Order: sequence, then structure tokens, then C-alpha cells
Amino acid sequence: MENQRNTTVHYVAYYSSPLGTITMAADKKGLIGLWFEGQKHYGRGLSDNPRQAETPMIRQTRRWLDLYFAGQPTDFTPPLHLTGSDFQLAVWHELLTIAAGQTATYRQIAMSIARRKGVRSMSAQAVGNAVGRNPISIIIPCHRILGTDGSLRGYAGGLERKEWLLRHEGIALPLAPRE
Repeated sequence: MENQRNTTVHYVAYYSSPLGTITMAADKKGLIGLWFEGQKHYGRGLSDNPRQAETPMIRQTRRWLDLYFAGQPTDFTPPLHLTGSDFQLAVWHELLTIAAGQTATYRQIAMSIARRKGVRSMSAQAVGNAVGRNPISIIIPCHRILGTDGSLRGYAGGLERKEWLLRHEGIALPLAPRE
């Protein structure tokens, strides 16, 4: 059986942002990745030989990023093609509910997912691990997640970028000591 990683066709393009170059990756179903160059988990899930192309998904993503960095409302989400465990997908979908200018904590996300699943509790640490593996930075707003004490905690793109994104969205910082 051939490895799917080698047979799936992915398309990439690059976006010059105020925070550095962003790689946009898509397949025919939707956006599969949005990574800052050099970030943790960069290119995870990307095929071995992606083609550089401006597909409709890439153009929509570029338009979304243009609006976002210009401080304009983003009233649409490019089509997403997320792959991950059921738990990761639940966390990433929960992140999509956090509006620009708002934040949540890992614990709040865990409690929300636990309520939806009808269980008593959920691990905030497990949520943190899923948040850290979010393949679509900014659009799936993992930068809006804070420690329970309001501190800026891990961000695959770097805490400086997380801080910049939060300030860009009008969130007053510092919220609490950085960790």
C-alpha cells in the first residue's frame, strides 16, 4: 500500500505578513495548513512534493489574511480540510468559536468540550496539546488561548507573535506574567 503522504497533491503559496513569511497549504478540499516559517510543527501533514500554485483555496486564504492584517472584519472562513484525532478536531472547532478580540483559557475549552460530550471533566493539558498542534494558525485562533491565570503560554509561532496578534485584535496586555 502506498503512503498517502506521498500520493496526496498539496498546493502551497507564501504570504508576506507583518510577522514574517506564512506558508499557506491546501488540497482540493480546503486549507490544510497555515504556518509561520520556522514555527513548531511547520509543514506537518504536508505531502513530500507540494506544488506552488494560487488555487481558489489559497486565494481565499490570502484575501482573509489581507483583511485580518489590515484590521478589517473577516466575515468568512476559507474552506478548511482538517485532519487529526477526534479530540484534536473538537478542540480546533471550539477555537473557531472564539471571536476576534476575545480570549479563552485551556480550562474553559476543556470544560466546554466536556459539557458537549456529557462528561464530568476534560484535561486542560490535553487541550493544550491539541491547541499546540493546530495546523492552521491565525484562522483557527489558537493565539487567543491563555493560561488559567491569564498568562501568555506556548504558541507554536512564538510568544512574540502571539502577543502581537492579541494586541492587533485590541486585547490589552500584559494580562499576566509570561511563561
